[in-house]
Amino acid sequence: MSGARSRRKGHRFEREVAIDFRAACPGFDARRGLQSRDGSDAPDVIAPPPFWVECKRGKRTSHRAALKQARDAAPPGSWLAAICRDDRQEATVSMPLSDFLELVEQWYVLNNGGSV
Repeated sequence: MSGARSRRKGHRFEREVAIDFRAACPGFDARRGLQSRDGSDAPDVIAPPPFWVECKRGKRTSHRAALKQARDAAPPGSWLAAICRDDRQEATVSMPLSDFLELVEQWYVLNNGGSV
């Protein structure tokens, strides 16, 4: 696959993920995070804070590489998420265990009367 075609495939996947976030978070304007030419970093998808979302789409994606990219670019306190989709497979999400456990704790508190 040519470089331009591969980039378009990745951009299309980022738009799909943004649409999924808008459906899951009504009222939040999730969209592709456009990396600026001045070198400042932005996530691939602008998701509700504190999430920092990196997307990868291709024949064999690397969750580890996507998480490393997120870790290198995200501000402190962000929850890192790598959303990857290999060709002809469903998309999957990877995140550091510590971020996942914070998410589980908050879910648990919300669904169990506000106590841990």
